[in-house]
Amino acid sequence: QVQLVESGGGLVQTGGSLRLSCAASGTIQARNTMGWYRQAATKQRELVVTRTSGGWLNYGDSVRGRATINRDLFKFTADLVLNDLKAEDSGVYYCMFRNSEDGAGDMYWGQGTQVTVSS
Repeated sequence: QVQLVESGGGLVQTGGSLRLSCAASGTIQARNTMGWYRQAATKQRELVVTRTSGGWLNYGDSVRGRATINRDLFKFTADLVLNDLKAEDSGVYYCMFRNSEDGAGDMYWGQGTQVTVSS
């Protein structure tokens, strides 16, 4: 089992930036994937960005060029920075962890943190 604790979020301005942090604990393998997804009201959960322990990045199309993920592989943390915020970036952001780099195995989720982008 892996537990995830998120921090950050809240109300942010259009055109501004947000920073979210996530810390993982529990049974963690050396090869893993950690990152962020989000879900807007009435929409399906979608990928924001993930990064494997080997450094492979995977971005959602809607945030490509605006999202950055920083991982500390020893502290098991992942920070998301999303720039040039738009109203459509609003939603609940979820931290995700998986004990593999190839998509195998269970996905673990944080409880989610609300982000609202408003002018």
